[in-house]
Amino acid sequence: MHPFPVIIAAGARSIEAVLAAEALRRAARQRGLELVIEIRSEQGVTGALDAAHATATTLLLVGDGEADLTRFDTATVVRAGLGEVLDDPLAALASLETAVPKADAADSRKRIVAVTSCPTGIAHTFMAAEGLQQAGKALDHAIRVETQGSVGAQDALSDEEIAAADLVLIAADREVDLSRFAGKRLFKSGTKPAINDGQNLLRKALTEANVHAGASAPGRAPEKSKGTGPYKHLMTGVSFMLPFVTAGGLLIALAFALGGIYAFDDAHKGTLAWSLFQIGAKAGFTLMVPALAGYIAYSIADRPGIAPGMIGGLVAVNMDAGFIGGILAGFIAGYGVHWINRALRLPRSLEGLKPVLILPVLGTLLVGLLMMYVIGTPVAGLLAWLTEWLRGMQGSSAILLGLLLGGMMAVDMGGPVNKASYAFSTALISSQVYTPMAATMIGGMTPPLGIALATWLFSNRFTAEERGTAGAAGVLGLSFVTEGAIPYAARDPLRTIPALILGSAVAGAISMAAGVELKVPHGGVFVLPIPNAVTHLGVYLLALLAGVTVTALALRLLKKPVTAAA
Repeated sequence: MHPFPVIIAAGARSIEAVLAAEALRRAARQRGLELVIEIRSEQGVTGALDAAHATATTLLLVGDGEADLTRFDTATVVRAGLGEVLDDPLAALASLETAVPKADAADSRKRIVAVTSCPTGIAHTFMAAEGLQQAGKALDHAIRVETQGSVGAQDALSDEEIAAADLVLIAADREVDLSRFAGKRLFKSGTKPAINDGQNLLRKALTEANVHAGASAPGRAPEKSKGTGPYKHLMTGVSFMLPFVTAGGLLIALAFALGGIYAFDDAHKGTLAWSLFQIGAKAGFTLMVPALAGYIAYSIADRPGIAPGMIGGLVAVNMDAGFIGGILAGFIAGYGVHWINRALRLPRSLEGLKPVLILPVLGTLLVGLLMMYVIGTPVAGLLAWLTEWLRGMQGSSAILLGLLLGGMMAVDMGGPVNKASYAFSTALISSQVYTPMAATMIGGMTPPLGIALATWLFSNRFTAEERGTAGAAGVLGLSFVTEGAIPYAARDPLRTIPALILGSAVAGAISMAAGVELKVPHGGVFVLPIPNAVTHLGVYLLALLAGVTVTALALRLLKKPVTAAA
């Protein structure tokens, strides 16, 4: 769809003309329209329309001043007063759209390609995709969505689809490779806007998207968008670290199941249990922190940051600085390489050396020397103190931490607070501290399960639609997908979210108080039968039951009965 030309002929009312122009621009963003506005007043002409706009079939004329309409002799002119536009700019745009010929209306249908991704690559990835698909259908746009989930890209976009697209929309909470979208109009967003209001996101993207230039020179890392920040970089690192944690933890648990708690001892060398332990602990767990650091650096500085980040993370492991040292190494490597890349100017003939030689070497020197001589030792001391403090937690201290970690999982159900609790607990696995992970996972399982139980016990508190989807929410809860509670929380957040937090906090507190350890960071109840994956399994299941029950009862107390019409 071509931009609609607008002429504001204001005469002496120049201030009102500027206000009317801004009101129209805001209204156009809400409706997903593009405007080009010419303001004519006694102060002169601002934003004069060029010859390309003279072929427009429809024109909005605001005000009664001199407008020089001879340029648009073939256009249908829709007229509105300055006061009308200031009072209701949406109505003025609606009149303009009504006057658009059918051929132009058909031209308004856009071809959109999108990519959705979240740190864990599970629920938010696919919920965002569904939100965008529904929004595209409602707005009559053709949309194709590629989901970059935990098992890689699904429904991958073809080169032909990307080439034909009018817009590329990235709805992701971690970094996504944008190199294939060079030259296309691109808009970046998180997954939440796509889930909560996909139609508004599409309108905003169509209005505000900018052409993505890609790499500006050979070997130069692409500039990151202004929307990225430390949290997003950390979550990118965590998402790439998770497979190492999961694989390593499960193999260690299987080693103990087959060979006992001393399966790692040299007396068992050569046995299957000893081999599994070597693979899980000496390989999988060893690579956890380097992967975390490497992909934090990748998120900041693109590919040139991976090697300095991973090497810095391995230095942190060797110095016993653990996940804290790994996080610091990742940020130092990422921002260091990013700064060196921008500051170091080379002849064009040498630019190709930057990503494969200069940036990795200088970045590795920077992060390695800082870790060895400045950061590593004090961070190792801090981590040792934190580890001992967590392992020695008993009584009220353990209960308080369990309340905090469990409750955080239910605050935003997959958002920043939830991910902060999860990232903290997952990272502690690298230091062989497993109790926070147990509290975190049970806190994430409780909200959807509590809602499912409440819809069964207290059905008059829920609509027919909510009761019909409760089974799916329960399955998501069993799988440790907290996002299954989002639709219920979105409909009645002030009553539902406090109930969810209360139940999750109770479950987390019981888990921590009982000293339950969990060595696998995902999977829900489906990993619990694995030998040695979780300790005190009976108490853990009782904690889950208690949290689910508290959630259901709290929903019964806080939510009002639905009306008969609901």
